[in-house]
Amino acid sequence: MNYILYDGTVRNSLLPLTYTRPVADIRVGILTIREKWEKYLDCTITTLTEDYLEEKYPMVEMDYNVMINAAYLPTESLVKRVKELKEFQAIQYQDEIIAFFTKAETEVNFEDCELIPFKEPLMKIEFPWDIFSLNGAAIEADFNLITHERNSAPIPPTVQCINKDNIFLEEGVEINFAMINASEGPVYIAEGSKIMEGSMIRGPFSLGPNSTVKMGTKIYGKTTVGPYCTVGGELSNAVIFGYSNKGHEGYLGNAVLGEWCNLGADTNNSNLKNNYAEVKMWSYESESFVKTGLQFCGLIMGDHSKCGINTMFNTGTVVGVGTNIYGSNYPRNFIPSFSWGGAVGFTTYKLEKFKEVAEKVMARRKTSYTAVDHAILSHVFEITDKYRSR
Repeated sequence: MNYILYDGTVRNSLLPLTYTRPVADIRVGILTIREKWEKYLDCTITTLTEDYLEEKYPMVEMDYNVMINAAYLPTESLVKRVKELKEFQAIQYQDEIIAFFTKAETEVNFEDCELIPFKEPLMKIEFPWDIFSLNGAAIEADFNLITHERNSAPIPPTVQCINKDNIFLEEGVEINFAMINASEGPVYIAEGSKIMEGSMIRGPFSLGPNSTVKMGTKIYGKTTVGPYCTVGGELSNAVIFGYSNKGHEGYLGNAVLGEWCNLGADTNNSNLKNNYAEVKMWSYESESFVKTGLQFCGLIMGDHSKCGINTMFNTGTVVGVGTNIYGSNYPRNFIPSFSWGGAVGFTTYKLEKFKEVAEKVMARRKTSYTAVDHAILSHVFEITDKYRSR
């Protein structure tokens, strides 16, 4: 059977993170949503996404397909139901179709389908803040999935551990004179990663392949650092997708960073309002600030955004794609894509100047800024102009 993950109705509510990727490629827990489904189904899965993303993320359609809503994280029970789907069947969860069987070039009419109810609880990524809110539970689920019937590499004797059985090191991990407390959740350290001396880590925590935790870093639970990242300072309930750096002192909490981001030294984000009120965040879907239902909510930052040293982000700040932020005092708490400036005001970050920087940044990780990447980011530049013009 051919499986396809589709963006569904949440795509716009997950902007700016989905400006540059399908919903399926959001990282929550140890793996991306696509990687979770591929692990469960033991096959490669493609995506149905926005037209301008299709060249980088092509969909493969066959004679018989099962379409799956990418907003939902898989469970063993859900995957079993998905595998059992037959023609004219769909899985319904809380009044929403979350998977259905289809033939190529055939329109599905759900009124003619047999609706199979699914009543067990599922995790759904609907808003950017769901990524860090659900991250602890997602790390635990992924940890159980990918470490099943596997043995951890030896933990060096210089590492102080609490609940050692809940810690998994891949081969090739470099770690010495660090402290890991896995009593409140698992800790997963991927191959090729490095944890320097004096680091203190509490689970649940995941460190991606070829990433580095610098000396004396303090990491609180429910935190994910994706592949090819460097982190330092203090992190709490933060999710960093990959290829991004927070390499110095400063606080990042209740936050999500996309790929190719860089936070300058002593960058801090607030995650709690002084009056302890519910945090509001910018919504691209409603084009207004909306209630998150959260008391603790920090920073959401899209791909290729950067900030200078001593940057301060206020509670509930949303930063778009390709921004460059610098200067003293708090910038506003919605910063449109391709903005250049800070608290004193912003101008447009010209696309050619952005391209020059992106090429250099990606080359440092031995990755190319391709024509396809530039086409995607050029499109994002165009469709976000209305926000810069306000």
